[in-house]
Amino acid sequence: MVRYAEPGRVEWVESGGGPLVAVPETVLPFWTGADGEETDSDYDRACEVDGHVGLLPVGDSTALVLGDEPAATAYLPDHGTFVRWCAADSEDEVLAGVPDALGTAEWEPEVSWRVPGPVLLFDAAWPGTASDRAGRARVGLRSGRYAVRAATVRPGPETWLSLVHLRRLADR
Repeated sequence: MVRYAEPGRVEWVESGGGPLVAVPETVLPFWTGADGEETDSDYDRACEVDGHVGLLPVGDSTALVLGDEPAATAYLPDHGTFVRWCAADSEDEVLAGVPDALGTAEWEPEVSWRVPGPVLLFDAAWPGTASDRAGRARVGLRSGRYAVRAATVRPGPETWLSLVHLRRLADR
């Protein structure tokens, strides 16, 4: 796989060209990736997500699909945000643009995502049980409901990012 993001301050996850997926650790063995029947694999379902984010059932939980661009992605816990590096000259440019971008983004409608705890972010083509071979990042989410919203932003003339912001909701 070609690496677009250079190793730096945060852990970047990349795909071979398709979407990334955040799968709860508790249901990781149920994510089959591109393995499976001809047109109904988990990877095929992830590729059918229209837009920046989508939710797919996995086992007794739900995975978050980061669609649209197959961009290098990192989770910034201080901002509760997946940052997708679409265009920038350096990691420093990407990270420097995030705070202002979060405040000025024109967000798409939110979706509600319930997670049982930490999730793993990886290339949707890989089965969950083999995702460690593809490059993945653990995101230490607490159990509960999250509002998920996405936006594409241009914090600089040569910097283009996609943001997927998570906000913990009160349990009902």
